[in-house]
Amino acid sequence: MTEGSTEYGVNTGGGASRSHPQVRLRRLDSNPDLPLPERATPHAAGYDVRSAEAEVVLQPGEIRLVSTGLVMELPEGMECQVRPRSGLALKHGVTLPNSPGTIDPDYRGELRIIMQNLGPEPVRLVRGERIAQLVFARFEAPDIQEVDRVSETSRGQGGFGSTGRA
Repeated sequence: MTEGSTEYGVNTGGGASRSHPQVRLRRLDSNPDLPLPERATPHAAGYDVRSAEAEVVLQPGEIRLVSTGLVMELPEGMECQVRPRSGLALKHGVTLPNSPGTIDPDYRGELRIIMQNLGPEPVRLVRGERIAQLVFARFEAPDIQEVDRVSETSRGQGGFGSTGRA
């Protein structure tokens, strides 16, 4: 496939027949064969992404970048949030320390996942294992304006639990 091919759209896993924005993915030489990110069920929000590395052993407390062998092109006004997989977190204590990570629409480097083992034992991840999930979201880029004062609300400066009810 060529970089300009329309075959690089992300698999939506079924669902409505309405038009969807396209996320283009290019495979690197390290990933000629792994499935593209895909949803496990038609109503899943996240697309599972896999490790393109032969083997990764995360020692307790270790933080490491894990390659996916993919380069992503997002439409303007869309971000990709990288989130942990709940199964890895529950079974092994593996998380993503910057979760959710954000991929901006102008980034064209390899998608690599920052992973951390918070568990007490080493965790072995093999090639093709699902290591994170990708959630796509539209965003706004408002103009920032400096002012001398902002409007008041009934909440005011109350934060960190101030809206909780007894």
